[in-house]
Amino acid sequence: MNNTRNKMFRLSLSLVMVFTCITPVITHASEAETNADGNSFELENGVTTDQYSYEDAIMETIYVESTLDSDEDGNPDRIAADIIRPQESEGDLNVPVIMDASPYYESLGRGNEGEIKDTDGDGVNDMFPLFYDNYFVPKGYAVVQVDMVGTNNSDGCPTTGGYEEIESIKVVIEWLNGEGRAWDVDGNEIHADWSTGKVGMIGKSYDGTLANGVAATGVDGLETIVPIGAISSWYDYYRYGGTAFYNNGPGGLASRVTTSDRVEDCAPIHENIRIEADDETGDYNSFWDERNYVKDADNIKASVFVIHGLNDYNVKANHFSNWWEALADNNVPRKLWLTQTGHVDPFDFRRAEWVDTLHRWFDHWLLDIDNGIMDEPMVDIERGADEWETYDSWPDKDAKSVKVRLAPANENSPGTLTTGPVTGNFVQSFTDDPYQRESEMVEDEQSAKDHRLMFLTSELDEDIRLSGVPEIDIRATVDKENTHLTALIVDYGTDVRINHTDRGEGIRTLSEETCWGHSTEADDACYKETEKTTHEAPYEIVTHGWLDASNWKSLDFTDLLNPGKSYRFQWDTLPEDYVFKAGHRIGIVIAGSNYNNLYIPDQNRATFDVSLGQSNVSLPIVGGKKAFENALGK
Repeated sequence: MNNTRNKMFRLSLSLVMVFTCITPVITHASEAETNADGNSFELENGVTTDQYSYEDAIMETIYVESTLDSDEDGNPDRIAADIIRPQESEGDLNVPVIMDASPYYESLGRGNEGEIKDTDGDGVNDMFPLFYDNYFVPKGYAVVQVDMVGTNNSDGCPTTGGYEEIESIKVVIEWLNGEGRAWDVDGNEIHADWSTGKVGMIGKSYDGTLANGVAATGVDGLETIVPIGAISSWYDYYRYGGTAFYNNGPGGLASRVTTSDRVEDCAPIHENIRIEADDETGDYNSFWDERNYVKDADNIKASVFVIHGLNDYNVKANHFSNWWEALADNNVPRKLWLTQTGHVDPFDFRRAEWVDTLHRWFDHWLLDIDNGIMDEPMVDIERGADEWETYDSWPDKDAKSVKVRLAPANENSPGTLTTGPVTGNFVQSFTDDPYQRESEMVEDEQSAKDHRLMFLTSELDEDIRLSGVPEIDIRATVDKENTHLTALIVDYGTDVRINHTDRGEGIRTLSEETCWGHSTEADDACYKETEKTTHEAPYEIVTHGWLDASNWKSLDFTDLLNPGKSYRFQWDTLPEDYVFKAGHRIGIVIAGSNYNNLYIPDQNRATFDVSLGQSNVSLPIVGGKKAFENALGK
């Protein structure tokens, strides 16, 4: 059997706590309850409290057999998982599982501080990254950290979102429910007779993506998932409207996360990924369809708690919105947090509230505790730095699409926006500059430029809220067979905003630590605090949208343009929930290639002639057309 090295050993160490540690203490006011699984637990202030020793917890590594042969070596892939659970689960205690499956446990690490399992490289896993084990094991949970197929100590080769990756996690959940076979590090077959069978998956980025994909299989036992900044369709990660963000993105990522001593063995698999992804056209094909979890949302049995950054330009916000819409269509129990940061974990943008909410979420879905969390508002949205508002739905139930037309220039603007008709045959032109940066697209908004079109409202008389997905509809002729299009919606008005474009994507890491659970010398529960970063700026790019013009008919195939022929180009921008303040202006920019976000810009330098009267942008405005016009003083 592969991967037989002893990865974990028991440590008998004194509990090491820091004075700032936040660790609940059992008091005589604690209330004992018994759930449907027959397990008793202590509640304090409505949540489970510490009953079990973290120091004495059982730590083990297991290898679950799969039906996969992702490396094509003729042997079934075995999937490695590290488990930590209360010592009492060796007896009569059955516990639910919090699972973080990841490809990053060997080298790239998890969390803001990049934690890995084997900290000293001696082949023994010294710790469980992140705080979940420290915090939840003493409360009666097991924590299971699965090495995705082809990574760390699991066999096989990664396939960047493909069937093999999802199946590699699914088989572990099935084993936790009494199906399949697994072995310990000594080759002894073992069973999860300590597990209740109830599993909650959690993770940021790739880890959350795995949770989405596994939930879309409908596997029994998966009760809830908590995807943070997670991918819902890999096409939308590497493409947008047919435009490609990277050359060989999927193949390159698969190679990067592969276990370090098997990269060469997996090279043929990665090369096949490169070919099937079809960078040349950017079209949606069967390769991408396999990696689209949204289409399988009708299989989902688990509840879903989605967390996403509205300004996340790694895993862009359409991943949450497309997933969220599918969850709603299938009546999936759900909750949503939207932050103004980028690709950031809630542990680092709203720590205390996050730990409390996550605690109640898992108590409810994994221990059947009726704590009222599903009776609370469904949606939390951050407005300014650490300023949160709650809503019953997203998009807002009062948001209505307002068709805003592009009107010609007047004495105050190179172009205007109106809800009324634009009569006359007005045409404005621009030429694509493949290396034009976004700052060039949006700055000097009162000036006409050769490489963009600018349309502005007057100063707003009152606040106006956008909630949903704006839609672009442009009628134009182009003098080349192919090109790219960019649409930007901009808030013009000096304000203090979260600086999501800085290195920390809206947060700064501090030196002070706080602790969230119990610690040992090998695995402490203490993490550096963070704070929001802000800046005063004259504008904010609220949302973006892109299109490969040759995909004007469909993302499924390329249809080159006939130069000089009039075309209707339609595409969505990224979703948003944003308040434009009174005194500010709303701007819409139409341009070609976007050098900041499209790493493979089009080189044709096409010229566009845009027919204004036949072009518009539909904005999802809370209060609809009346609210929009009131804000414009009409």
